[in-house]
Amino acid sequence: MTSVCVHGLGYIGLPTAAVLADAGYEVVGFDVDEEVREIVRGGDSHVEEPELAALVAEVRESGDLTVASEVPAADYHLVCVPTPFDPETREADLRYVRAAAEGLSERLRSGDAVLLESTVPPNTTTGPFREAVEESSGLAAGADFSLAHCPETVLPGNMLAELRENDRLVGGVDEASAEAARSLYDPVVEGEITVVPDPTTAEFAKLIQNTYRDVNVALANEVSKLADDYGISSRAVIEAANSHPRVDLLNPGPGVGGHCLPVDPWFLGQHSDSLDLVSNAREINDAMPNYVADRVTDRLGSLEGRKVALLGVAYKGNVDDTRGSPGLALADELRSRGATVAMQDPHVTAISAPASAKGDGDANGDAVPSSDGDVVADGGDARDEDTPELESLVGATRSADALVVTAAHDEYGELAPGMVADRMADDVIVDACDALDRERWQGVGVTVETL
Repeated sequence: MTSVCVHGLGYIGLPTAAVLADAGYEVVGFDVDEEVREIVRGGDSHVEEPELAALVAEVRESGDLTVASEVPAADYHLVCVPTPFDPETREADLRYVRAAAEGLSERLRSGDAVLLESTVPPNTTTGPFREAVEESSGLAAGADFSLAHCPETVLPGNMLAELRENDRLVGGVDEASAEAARSLYDPVVEGEITVVPDPTTAEFAKLIQNTYRDVNVALANEVSKLADDYGISSRAVIEAANSHPRVDLLNPGPGVGGHCLPVDPWFLGQHSDSLDLVSNAREINDAMPNYVADRVTDRLGSLEGRKVALLGVAYKGNVDDTRGSPGLALADELRSRGATVAMQDPHVTAISAPASAKGDGDANGDAVPSSDGDVVADGGDARDEDTPELESLVGATRSADALVVTAAHDEYGELAPGMVADRMADDVIVDACDALDRERWQGVGVTVETL
């Protein structure tokens, strides 16, 4: 039976380990965090993802997934560790990638395969990662062991299905390395496995996939601002433009968050000075919380002493993930203008201090490497003393002067407009993500503004 060691049991590593184990591989999970190891060893999941806990329990009970306190020998080593992002330098911190490379090298054998899944800047697999493995092991990539980059492309809330169903990219340092990677995923991936010329092409393609979406959102956000200047609906304009068979605009919103879109585009420029359109798009999207705050300010005048109900602290609809949340950024901006912000989210139980999507830390400020491209809090309370607490919907909207929706949770489309409006002190409603049923709100005499 083929053995696989998954390095990093976080947002990507744990689902990957569980899916591979479910496919019949002999999988060993390794993580530097002892608490994470104990949770998984106990047949549970520390990652909030539909059906993941049940799958982990199943493959732990069957023995197909085990957990090791030290790196074991294995036919395949899959590296799914963090690449924290430094917002000051706009560069990836590769310390965990290097540490994983050095750790696995102690058990690397001739004929084994090493696959880097972490999202990294171009030339990482063939550069610092390869160098660390070769220097520590004394073995040569391509000659003694296979080496490839195999990026994941999954969506939180649907990870297990997408790990199996999505197409996959594989880039090896040579043909044998690419084939070793392809053969590992072949029994698992129902989509197409595309072998690209080399690891750098695979790294670049993954970054471009997320950059494409980020730039598309930035265009939609700029369209929203332009349409507002002309007094027309950006949503109507975008729908009309998309009637063309070769146009596919996304919709505007309060900004982008999560663990990919706010960060991956910057990785493209780590070894290049050619970023222009991409950096402009990043700045447009990062500035959207300020633009939404401007829209609220235009309606209320001064925000000093005003109460704003902010619905949605997750970075997107129907998830509980707050990494890079535009809602949290908007809350900070509103508070800086003197407003009191009451926040509510049906999917989030606690608010952590805003942090870069790939550089979150624990309560002590120490990074906990346990996922692909992410540094996940270890359960400590990372809230700043000024970060508002979550409230109930009733508490958040009671006596509010304005209501702003920043995450398109299904629950918000089902709100009772009359009850909410009756609790509010004023009727300023800004739906930054088109989550509300505008006709129902119009039915009680309230106009909902959208971007």
